[in-house]
Amino acid sequence: MLQSSVPNVVDLFCGCSGFGLGATQAGFNVTLSVDVDATLTSAHAINFPNNKLLLADIAGLSGSELSRAAGCTIDGIIGGPPCQGFSSIGRSNPDDPRRGLVYHYFRLVREIRPKFFIMENVKGILFDKNRAVLDEGLSLVDPYYALCGPVVLDAANFGAPTTRRRVFVIGFLRTEMDVISSKDLEEIRFPRVTVKDALYDLRGAKPLQSKSGFDLWSYGASSPTSKYQRSLRNAAGFFSGHKKTPHRPDIAARFADVKPGETDKIGRHPRLAWEGTCPTLRAGTGADKGSYQAVRPLHPEEPRVITVREAARLQGFPDSFNFHPTVWHSFRMIGNSVSPAIARHLLGMVLERLLDLKCSRDEGAGVPSIKSAESAERIG
Repeated sequence: MLQSSVPNVVDLFCGCSGFGLGATQAGFNVTLSVDVDATLTSAHAINFPNNKLLLADIAGLSGSELSRAAGCTIDGIIGGPPCQGFSSIGRSNPDDPRRGLVYHYFRLVREIRPKFFIMENVKGILFDKNRAVLDEGLSLVDPYYALCGPVVLDAANFGAPTTRRRVFVIGFLRTEMDVISSKDLEEIRFPRVTVKDALYDLRGAKPLQSKSGFDLWSYGASSPTSKYQRSLRNAAGFFSGHKKTPHRPDIAARFADVKPGETDKIGRHPRLAWEGTCPTLRAGTGADKGSYQAVRPLHPEEPRVITVREAARLQGFPDSFNFHPTVWHSFRMIGNSVSPAIARHLLGMVLERLLDLKCSRDEGAGVPSIKSAESAERIG
């Protein structure tokens, strides 16, 4: 198998790859992304042209098959098994076959034995009626991995302008690294990012000619008004997914009467406030579960629901990222995704530990490391 100086990660249940994007931004090589849904992964080749995508159900994959598909040493496994079977909002059906995918996630971790893993899911997986599913999976890896969590983390504390509280479990191979403290993660507080910080510069967007089914937009004369906007804007000057939903006049009038921070009494659409954060963006369901659409928030000042691009900004995706030509599928992609903001930070912490491990081994073998070279330079 090929080995790389950059640690390799496999992204399971990748969807549109918010987790994988965060890993890439942190400095990892996402060597393989895996999902069973061809629609949710439809833009993978556009967004990650150098990464491999495997359309497969992981319940039918062995660790050796996954390793062969990756084609390299797997240093880490990340992924968020489907959450619908545990969600406090959904039916949380104990017979939902997707619940068993938590077991198969940990089974693959046990078979492959990467240096670390990170699993994400909804808070409902910790409920009494669901906890046994998580515990069964953790029992597979507990002999080999030191665990951080399960711990509930909010993306808003990691630099995203949305409240999104999710369960994370991080495991470190006991023979390789020490575990990160759950308390350390719970105490992380990045500077607060507001809806205004995320969306204000999009108000001046101008439509361009569509391409490959995607609606395209330029920034117009608008300039970024926050560091967050500058970090997400596409240097090419254009982006997709900003087509506004045409509401009936009576619905638009009703939306116009909803004050920022309040909720539309009929459709239950929350109205965003410029100085607030966005509530959790949800995915809705696929055709196999009835094609139910999740309630979308209302724009802070316009009488309409937010666009795909506005949702992407609130979740932490850059403007260069593409989703799906169909708005409904795009919102499913975004609502199902791990926020790249929290993924980037968690994986950045893991990468730092991996590099520390490599440096200490290099020094023990008498090989000058990057850190020792930097120290010598400072002393000199």
